[in-house]
Amino acid sequence: MKLQFRLKETDTKSMARLGEITYNGKVYETPMFMPVGTNATVKTLSPEELVEVGSGIILANTYHLWLQPGEDIVAKAGGLHSFMNYDGPILTDSGGYQVFSLAKPKDINEEGVKFKNHLNGDNLLLTPEKSIQIQQKLGSDIMMSFDECVKWPSTHEYLEESVKRTLRWAKRGKDQKMANDQLLFGIVQGGEYPDLRKYCAEELVKMDFDGYSVGGTSVGEDKPTMYKMVEYSTKYLPEDKLRYLMGVGDPIDLIENVMRGIDIFDCVSPTRLARHGHAYTWHGKINIKNHQYKEDFTPIDAECDCYLCKHYTKAYIRHLINAKETFGARLLSIHNIYFLHTLMGKIRENIKNHTLEEFKEEFKQNYYGEKNE
Repeated sequence: MKLQFRLKETDTKSMARLGEITYNGKVYETPMFMPVGTNATVKTLSPEELVEVGSGIILANTYHLWLQPGEDIVAKAGGLHSFMNYDGPILTDSGGYQVFSLAKPKDINEEGVKFKNHLNGDNLLLTPEKSIQIQQKLGSDIMMSFDECVKWPSTHEYLEESVKRTLRWAKRGKDQKMANDQLLFGIVQGGEYPDLRKYCAEELVKMDFDGYSVGGTSVGEDKPTMYKMVEYSTKYLPEDKLRYLMGVGDPIDLIENVMRGIDIFDCVSPTRLARHGHAYTWHGKINIKNHQYKEDFTPIDAECDCYLCKHYTKAYIRHLINAKETFGARLLSIHNIYFLHTLMGKIRENIKNHTLEEFKEEFKQNYYGEKNE
């Protein structure tokens, strides 16, 4: 069933938006956070647990699934939904981030990007057409165009050429897409340069994608620069289509970028932090491995009603993490994802009440202990 998005309301004081996604007979509200399931699994959590903590769309990684188990295996299983037993919406990235993290500049050309398979060292070539072919076999509901995610800082000269190539790649990928129920998003690049962001966004809109992503953030820049990158992009995107900010999950960044017109977010941070013993709380992030929690028999967060906080103590979680027991990472992952879903619910409520700015200031006061000017 084709995923559908409807814009319901725009905040009167910011660019924040309320919307709803309809999929498979269910309605999911936006703004929304999407947990990341790189290898067709959100690390340590079952699909049933993801639903229980409030997840809607989840993300899987095209590059990793291409290498293992291979897109043909997933297709034979009936696509990602059947393969991993998840009946909610699934988004696949394009492999573009691997351009940033694995490839060297000399390996990027008009045809595509050359890689070394990080599992066995084989030479690989990922092209815009190949990326779409893989994603179609994976059977995700939202596919991403193949793009180059450029490091920060980069020169205007390099980014101008990169943006033009990304646009050509976007067109090639769109031409490759077969008529089916999968949506295809274009990705706005352009670094910190407002003219390039504007140009990229406007050219993608001319191609009429099903939705649009803001890429090239969280690549080393500071928060004010990230926020400018988003602002330079969203103002040129159509009101009636989904807007997705890639790879951003810090709580304050979710609030700030909702206020800049973003609808959906993804990030590995809640589960990655959990595996290292870090937990979000409404009064800041804590490291449960710290000695102060050794005999602390209170919940991770007294204001949280997730499964972990209702049943277990800081002392027990500290013991599990320090003993390298997987159950500790599982429990903290449940908590951290639940926290971000709860945060997004509070954001939606404050958009409805036109109090998002006040909520942001209150959140910063509680989370950081001081106003984060």
